Amino acid sequence: YLEMKIALFPEFGSLNSQPVFAALIKHLQSKGEKIMINSYDNTCDVAVIWSVLWQGRMAGNKKVWDDFRSQGKPVVVLEVGGLLRNTTWKMGINGINRDADFANQTYDDKRWPLFKLELKPWQKTGNIIVICGQHHTSEQWKEMPTPKKWCEQKIKEIRKYCDKPIVIRPHPRNTFDFDQSKFPHVRVNIPKKDYSTYDDTDFKKVLRSTWAVVNHSSNPAIESVLNGIPVFVSESSLCYDVGNHTLADIAQPAQPNRVGWANQLAYTEWTTEEIGMGLPWKRIRERLLEKYIK
Repeated sequence: YLEMKIALFPEFGSLNSQPVFAALIKHLQSKGEKIMINSYDNTCDVAVIWSVLWQGRMAGNKKVWDDFRSQGKPVVVLEVGGLLRNTTWKMGINGINRDADFANQTYDDKRWPLFKLELKPWQKTGNIIVICGQHHTSEQWKEMPTPKKWCEQKIKEIRKYCDKPIVIRPHPRNTFDFDQSKFPHVRVNIPKKDYSTYDDTDFKKVLRSTWAVVNHSSNPAIESVLNGIPVFVSESSLCYDVGNHTLADIAQPAQPNRVGWANQLAYTEWTTEEIGMGLPWKRIRERLLEKYIK
């Protein structure tokens, strides 16, 4: 049982992260792991932070990320799940979404049914194309244009192949002014909160009339694929393997089989109880020792 020293940073986690950190710390302590909380030194092998969004409560994570990554040391990132939001949580190495290593190289079909989510048949009935924005202060958006500029680029690209109405949905906490008069048949739809959590939006309602969703790498793509709406995404998206990669296909999007994808995706998210039992950490730990910790 090779030892490692783990630095965890609940101090820089969002409010909803606290039970997740508590469950993980309790598990690590039960296994006698060496841990440091809200501090680190050169003997630490790995850091555990919340999200790669460097702002607000989480701004302090940027220094931790930079310090560990510049030394070639891994950073485990905890964050909100995309399958059962605020019920399941992601745990990945060195990033989020498809940029992360979730230690889910081995998977089976046992876990997906626990989420009680339906893979709805692929739809061909919607008429609008929805462009979903993201938060520009996230590490996920590094070296990208401003969200507004990115949306304009996507509109111009779509218009080469398709004249369906376009709806722009900025990230609920990263909205921007957009001159709709510059582009015919394009409108901005600001997400409305409709549940008690601070992040949920009325996206499901929008999907009912959607032909395809364009998204860089965030959770709306997952929701779209589950609802049978084709997606156009980047390589950083967890939907890349069941998505479309060029807007030249917008008039006839691919609709691949999603079963294997769903089974593997199920091993990216865990309940607080499972985290407390050490189920994801067992996988992550083995993967860290196998590939990331020298």
